Amino acid sequence: MSKPELLLPVGNPEMFHAAVKGGADAVYLGLRQFNARGRASNFTSSQLLALIKIARKNNIKVYLTLNTVIKNEELPDLLDTLNLIQKTGIDAIIIQDWGVYYLVKKHFPKITIHASTQMAHHNSLGAIYCKDKDFERVVMARELTLPELKDIRKKSDIELEIFMHGALCYSFSGMCLFSSFLGGSGANRGLCAQPCRRFYETGKEKSYVFSLKDNQAVDVLPELMEMGVESIKVEGRLKPAEFVYNVSRAYRKVIDNNDLKTAKEILAYDMGREKTGYFLAGNVNKAITENTNTGILIGTVEKRNRNTVIFSSSHEIQVGNRIRFKQKNGEPQKAVKVKEFKELGKGTYQLEIGNIVAEKGDQVYLAGMMQEKFPNKFREEGKPLKANMHRTDKAKILNSLGKKNIPQKEQIYIRIDSLAWLRKVNLNEVNYLILNLKKAEWEELKWDIPFLQKNANKLIIELPKFIQEKDLGFYKQLCKKAMRNGYQNFMLSHLSQKLLLPNKARVSCNENVYLFNDAAIAHLRDERINLFCHPQENDLENLLKSNDRFGIVPVYFYPQLFYSRMPVKTVNDELIDDMQGEYNKELRDGMTIVYPKHPVTWMQQKNNLFKEGFRRFLIDLTNEKVSSNTFKRLMKNFQQSKQVQPSTSFNLKKGLK
Repeated sequence: MSKPELLLPVGNPEMFHAAVKGGADAVYLGLRQFNARGRASNFTSSQLLALIKIARKNNIKVYLTLNTVIKNEELPDLLDTLNLIQKTGIDAIIIQDWGVYYLVKKHFPKITIHASTQMAHHNSLGAIYCKDKDFERVVMARELTLPELKDIRKKSDIELEIFMHGALCYSFSGMCLFSSFLGGSGANRGLCAQPCRRFYETGKEKSYVFSLKDNQAVDVLPELMEMGVESIKVEGRLKPAEFVYNVSRAYRKVIDNNDLKTAKEILAYDMGREKTGYFLAGNVNKAITENTNTGILIGTVEKRNRNTVIFSSSHEIQVGNRIRFKQKNGEPQKAVKVKEFKELGKGTYQLEIGNIVAEKGDQVYLAGMMQEKFPNKFREEGKPLKANMHRTDKAKILNSLGKKNIPQKEQIYIRIDSLAWLRKVNLNEVNYLILNLKKAEWEELKWDIPFLQKNANKLIIELPKFIQEKDLGFYKQLCKKAMRNGYQNFMLSHLSQKLLLPNKARVSCNENVYLFNDAAIAHLRDERINLFCHPQENDLENLLKSNDRFGIVPVYFYPQLFYSRMPVKTVNDELIDDMQGEYNKELRDGMTIVYPKHPVTWMQQKNNLFKEGFRRFLIDLTNEKVSSNTFKRLMKNFQQSKQVQPSTSFNLKKGLK
């Protein structure tokens, strides 16, 4: 049985010192830019150098997160950041964006790369593809079962990193558009507003429909060690230092001594939410929680005076504890650090809380115990490292990105999610029809139907975002059968799905392959993929700043805000959030998909986009009611460059932050 690396989150210097003392083998952290925890304190370059020095003395590896998508205007800053990183000798960077990958491999080859969980690799194809592309490690999606991970381990020889502990996102990481849809704060930009932690009304009841318990899969750690998993990871760069210290001590107990009992006793005080083993431990039935508060419930407020509260508690309050109050409406307050208190009787305390909101009947949570104190800075912190690229070198790289040619003719792409649409779409009016079908419809499809054969060159077979390990064979055979019957056009949802395609297939990729910048598109060219879709959460400014005009611009669609393997209960598949936004839910091939009631349309920008050189446009009929009138109406709006009503424009004008 091999010992995996214990990888801990570090959001500030205090957390780093806690990780060192707790027994971390490695830590991961972000600079002030380009990381998926933008709300963490993160690190300056001088702090990073000081941290690396301490880490080397303690034989701890340091991984840097560059795991957000990059806008075109940010590419110059990205080059400076990569130039800096190459000079620090950091052990690896964790990335999401294929543009970062492209620039590292072409211009900073000494940097080691890990594939972030934001890339949503969820089967052996992802692991094999990453190995082929010279990634050292792939961080697998949190939604995998233990048998699936065992299959992936057998079929691939790349290092695997598995999330074991900490908060869970409802949607697949890298596939959540909800926060971006609500206000332009994209999860893929490190600015998630946590829509899964909000109230939703379904039927006549309000509840936390999508709020997951925290991940704690310590019970399966011995099996992962037996499998030879290289790294186990704890989530939590926004957590306090004591969380890092206690969790690292707990997992050390299992890794070093197989002491599950002591580990669980320590983890009982990690001050997170209720726990679930999730998919890894085969425990999803009770993974949703109605309690979004973190910490341990210890009592109830009995009385509120001007600046103090009196509360009863099952926990013996001590100086240094942190206390949080939860209102009856569910809103948690900022934690109060206990500096002094009065014990009015056994289990009854009076505490000064200033203007913190707390009323009689509110719940009292223990949010921290502060058993250990850790330094909040580095002693040997020096001057910031200046490592900007020479502007001539930078300009040369940037000028090499993107084709400036403009396609000659306008092309219209239509996506359908049901075979019933085939009788409603006039193929004479469109250039390509993308078939995004359920597994059952692919099984019943008769490839030799004369109508399909006649239009074989117009049809594109689209692969789903999530393919279970056990279904890889099905989709490989599907692609082979399509090619045998004369259908050569395929659209990928992950670049790794190239491995499913027969030779001589015509390959394109959809908007799930995130291409936010010209460097990412350049990687696509290296993969001999010339056709792609721009991301749905893109904004007009970023689109226009791209040199490339060959991509397909989605001008009508229902964005998949949540895309999850986790089932949830709703009434009539309808949802209303706490801001009166309306949504629908669909269960499709085992995936829970949440999308807005009204579509997103960019049709009103069609003429402007055409003037700017864009010629390829996508009208996505997924989740539309099957109707020939719908098709005709949308085509008319498109030709007139007219907005569909009711609709929204997503990030078109307001921008993606």
